[in-house]
Amino acid sequence: MDLLTFKLILVLALFLLSLTIAAYSTWAERKVASIMQDRIGPNRAGPFGLLQPLADGGKFFFKEDFTPANAEKFLFVLGPALVMFISLITGAVIPWGKSLNIAGTSFDLQVANIDVGVLFIIGMASIGVYGIMIGGWASNNKYSLLGAIRASSQMISYELAMGLALLSIIMMTGSLDLKEITESQTGGKLWGIIPWGSGMNWNIFYQPIAFLVFFVAALAETNRHPFDLPECESELVTGYSTEYSSMKLGLYMFGEYVNMFISNAFMVVLFFGGYNYPGIEWVTQNWGENTAGILSIVAFLTKTVIGILIFMWIRWTLPRFRYDQLMHLGWKTLIPMALVNLLITGAVILAFAN
Repeated sequence: MDLLTFKLILVLALFLLSLTIAAYSTWAERKVASIMQDRIGPNRAGPFGLLQPLADGGKFFFKEDFTPANAEKFLFVLGPALVMFISLITGAVIPWGKSLNIAGTSFDLQVANIDVGVLFIIGMASIGVYGIMIGGWASNNKYSLLGAIRASSQMISYELAMGLALLSIIMMTGSLDLKEITESQTGGKLWGIIPWGSGMNWNIFYQPIAFLVFFVAALAETNRHPFDLPECESELVTGYSTEYSSMKLGLYMFGEYVNMFISNAFMVVLFFGGYNYPGIEWVTQNWGENTAGILSIVAFLTKTVIGILIFMWIRWTLPRFRYDQLMHLGWKTLIPMALVNLLITGAVILAFAN
C-alpha cells in the first residue's frame, strides 16, 4: 500500500468517525439528560433507542427547506456549510494513534503532519465562528442577529484566554507540532520520580491551571452550556439558527457536536498524552508496533469520549450565564489566570534551564 492510498483511507475513516460520533453524541446527550432528570430518554427506535440518530437524520432530510423571502440567500446557505466544513477539516492535523506497520511500511495515523498544527486548529476555530455570524446576519431576523453578535463577542473574549493557555504548553514542549507535543508526553518518569510513568508523562500534571482555562474556553467556543448565549432558547428562540430548517439546521446541529468531538480530541493531545497510555513502550517492545498502535487508538478515543460525557454532564448541571457574567469571566478571570500561569511557566523553565 502506498502513502496516498493510506491517506485516502484515513481521510474517509476520519470523516465517517466524526459523523458517527456526532450522531451518537445526540443520543448520548439525551440519555445523560434522562439519567440526571430521572426519566427514560429515547427507547423506541431500535434497542435502547440506538437507531434514534438515524431516524432524526432522515427526518431532517424530509422536512420542508424554508428560506425567508428577505434573507441573503447565498450567505444563508453558506453559513451552515461553513460551520460543518471547518468542524470536519480541523481533525486532519490531530494524531489519532501511533504508527501502524503495513507490509513492512510504517504509516502515521495522522492525515496531515504539519509543523504548526496548533495554529492550524486555532485558526480554523476562529474562521468557524463566521459560519454562525454569517447565518445570523443573512437570516434578516433580529433574534438571529443578536445571536450572531453574541457569538462574535464570545469568540473574542475566550479565544484570547485559550491562546494564552496554549502558550504555556508550547513553551514547555518547544513545538507547535501536535505529533511532537504527543511524543513529549510518552517516555520518562512522571515528575521524574514515579517509575511507572512511561506513557503517563501528561501535561495535565504540569499545567493544571492552563488546562482549567482551556477547558472553560473550549466550552465557550463550542457554544455549550453554560455558554450557549448565541442560541439561548429562552431569550432568542434559537438565536442564529432561528430561521433555519431541514438539513441546513441539521448542519448547524451536527457542526456543534463535531466541534465538541474535535475540541476534546485537541485537549487530549495537549493535556492527556494524546494516544499514550500506561506501559505503551513496553507494549511496543513486547507485542509489536501494530498492537501498540491499535491500543493507542482505543486509548485516544476513550479519553475523548470521557471528555464529551463531561461536557454533557456540565450542560445538564449548570444554568446559563447572563451576558455580563460571560464577559466578566472571560476578561476578568480567565485571561488574568492564563497570564499569571504563563509568567510562572516562563520563570520555572528559565530557572531549570540553567
